[in-house]
Amino acid sequence: MARFSDDLLARLGRLAASEGVELLAVEVGGTARKPVVRLILDREDGGVTLADCESVSRQASVLLDAYDPFPGAFALEVSSPGIDRKLYNEKDFARFEGCAVRVKMGPTWPAPRVIDGVLEGRADGVIRLRDRSGASRELPESQAFETRLAPNLEESFTRAKHRGRT
Repeated sequence: MARFSDDLLARLGRLAASEGVELLAVEVGGTARKPVVRLILDREDGGVTLADCESVSRQASVLLDAYDPFPGAFALEVSSPGIDRKLYNEKDFARFEGCAVRVKMGPTWPAPRVIDGVLEGRADGVIRLRDRSGASRELPESQAFETRLAPNLEESFTRAKHRGRT
């Protein structure tokens, strides 16, 4: 897969900012024959609109064509991070402190590899959360595959508690 130059990433970031949104991430997926470039946009208030995505998509398409990061055709997807958004950076971890999250740990982490809880913060390479039992957990960021918001987590804890499962 192609690796985007720092210049291209900076230009994509400026393009998004000119439209009043933040470029959270540029992800490359798909296959070598059919690559997919995903631009993830956000606003402080979370209100990324379809018009925002369309505008950034049109301009990013021209920019990506000029830089030509792939030998052939590619698909471009532009979207908001969604309700179960991935936490990408320090700003995200600070913004969503106190929210329910799901951390997926890497394959070398002992079971359970999926840890749910309330985010208490991230510092010094450690993700801190409080699990459903109330225990504080410290997870090494280097071994975390991804951290996502888990908007239905509290509801799940409540249902389990009413069924006597906690």
